[in-house]
Amino acid sequence: MKKSTVSLVALLALIAVLTAVLAGCGSGSGAKSGKTEEAGLVDLAGRSLEIDTPAHSVVAIGPGALRLVCYTGDTSKVVGIENMEKQWATGRPYIIANPELLELPVIGEGGPDSAPDPEMLMAVDPDVIFVAYLADKTKADELQSKTGIPVVVLSYGDLGTFDDALMQSIELVGEVTGSIKRADEVVDYLNECRDDLIERTENISGADKPAVYAGGLGMKGTHGIESTSGEFPPFTAINANNVVDETGKSGSVMIDKEKLLEWDPDFIFVDESGLAMVKEDYAANPGLYSSLKAVKDGSLYGYLPYNYYTTNVGTAVADAYFMGKTIYPDAFKDIKPAGKADEIYEFLLGEPMYDRMAKDFGGFKELDLSAEQ
Repeated sequence: MKKSTVSLVALLALIAVLTAVLAGCGSGSGAKSGKTEEAGLVDLAGRSLEIDTPAHSVVAIGPGALRLVCYTGDTSKVVGIENMEKQWATGRPYIIANPELLELPVIGEGGPDSAPDPEMLMAVDPDVIFVAYLADKTKADELQSKTGIPVVVLSYGDLGTFDDALMQSIELVGEVTGSIKRADEVVDYLNECRDDLIERTENISGADKPAVYAGGLGMKGTHGIESTSGEFPPFTAINANNVVDETGKSGSVMIDKEKLLEWDPDFIFVDESGLAMVKEDYAANPGLYSSLKAVKDGSLYGYLPYNYYTTNVGTAVADAYFMGKTIYPDAFKDIKPAGKADEIYEFLLGEPMYDRMAKDFGGFKELDLSAEQ
């Protein structure tokens, strides 16, 4: 064999070896040329995702989607927000803590019943569209097809506060944006709060559990005392004896006022978003309220509303600590509800917010329905 032929064969052999080595390295790390493509991600609609991560620009549409992005601390990557987010910040600490978001372009009207606007979304050209409550896989695929932008479906689950779907959504936001460590910290913190609330109350006997009721709950608008909830998340978190649970219903429930008289709970908590309506009803029907045990005994309390564009998780957890302190003072003797609320807000959003929320709504306090607002 000629020398030149030997050299060519050797060269080809060397190339083959190097190719095999590089291929082996690639299969072990999942790395590709250009951006890193994250494999194995699945969104909350069960859709397999093919996304270049970390995403450098994102938008979040639908109830609660932007809040989860704010919790991961990646607001600098947000390039547009819904018009609904711009209309008012009251009751939504994630907007109060990140006022710069209000200066971003509008990407659609927003709201629980509005359809996404593909053209406005494409105008800000994000790498990823996070969307909450678009659990229909077909609709998510359709939005992705119309925009040419990867769509990632998030969810708060059935009741929001400590739901596994919520935790998975936070982790997914972290993986897509590259904030995995922060997302894990948020999930760990919320799980720690959940475990703490359970441990404080799980051994309280049924005989020592007062009957409780939450009224005036906001649900697509404000409502009076008859608006309540089965499996009310703050009550569930503290193992409270929620009288509404006997209905077997979960989530929003509208009851007859006569049923409230029949239940006659030991404690009544009023969502302060509905407090004005409760006071108006009291003025028209003082006899109904004055016959309730909780009103007669001074066990009527206001709490911070958390259902603003779905669950404001931090506020809901803070409410659970306040209600626990009120119902089971011995089990929560080390807790100062306002201070605990500030701890929660500061961890999730970077600053204490109880005073601002109390200024807007009233805060954690005993209520006098006859007092001037």
